[in-house]
Amino acid sequence: MNLASLDWEVLDRLRATFLSDEKTKGPYWHTMTDLACYDITFGERIGWKWDAVLRELALRHWTIPTPATVLDWGCGSGIAGRRVLAALVEQAPQRLLLHDHSTLAMDYAEHHARQSFPQVTIERASHRFLQEGAIDLLVLSHVVNELSETARAELAELTSRAQCIIWVEPGTSEAGHALVHWREKLRATGFHPVAPCTHAAPCGLLRPGNERHWCHYFAAPRPNIYAISEWVKFGQRAGIDLRSLPYSFLVLDRRGGEHAPGVSRILGEPRLYKGYAKIFNCDADGVDELMLQQRADKTLFKSLKRASGPLLYRWTRDGVRINHAEVFPTKTE
Repeated sequence: MNLASLDWEVLDRLRATFLSDEKTKGPYWHTMTDLACYDITFGERIGWKWDAVLRELALRHWTIPTPATVLDWGCGSGIAGRRVLAALVEQAPQRLLLHDHSTLAMDYAEHHARQSFPQVTIERASHRFLQEGAIDLLVLSHVVNELSETARAELAELTSRAQCIIWVEPGTSEAGHALVHWREKLRATGFHPVAPCTHAAPCGLLRPGNERHWCHYFAAPRPNIYAISEWVKFGQRAGIDLRSLPYSFLVLDRRGGEHAPGVSRILGEPRLYKGYAKIFNCDADGVDELMLQQRADKTLFKSLKRASGPLLYRWTRDGVRINHAEVFPTKTE
């Protein structure tokens, strides 16, 4: 299947399901066509979010345990697991295990992962593994808003046996706040925050007065997406701005490690005005709104207009006023 042969009735139904509460009542995959249509449209957009996260982890020189057993829990079409293997296969993950409440989804995910990565063992997670298996890397994608009380308990038990976790969610306020609470819960069990955090301190978003803010970022779609007529048609039919890919994410590791000192992160996007910019800044001291006047650092101000990649900086500032910034990581780090 390709973008020119999409079943629009399937996509319309899936879109309506994703926007309703019905998705929590059981599998929404009826046929392989459902999964195929999803995988090359909605799933591909999720893949671009995973690409952004995995590029950042490479920038931070983070690596998974090797050899590794990777569990993609709630795999759906398997887009997250495949993106992880594509980025980390050189680090020698030996096995990708798949789990989903839909047998049809596991059929699809298993088939396509085996096609793409014949050098990796691709299997469905057995009941025994889910109960007691050791997990080197737990992969979670777009599951947080669908977790029942039972599923949350199951997931908490899985995290207790995981060495590392990469978790990607939509960039909504609800999902962003949920990941912050999971961060604090898992930090208390021995996990160390790797990303998006620039520190291992308690999350500043949990302090009183920060309730309207949340941790989210924006991934880049494929280049020149508006030059591809099939993607334009999909965006119009689904009511999606193809350029907007907000996401929240969390990467945790039991192996420890230190964050580079003095690094801050911009949450969301810089807000640009005539002659100045405002940013919502996160660092080890908490979260604050900072301001950069254009005349203070014209190069930095211009770069914020076309910001790409993780917005990590070391600020030189007076209170909430930024005077200068060093993009992180530098060439020497």
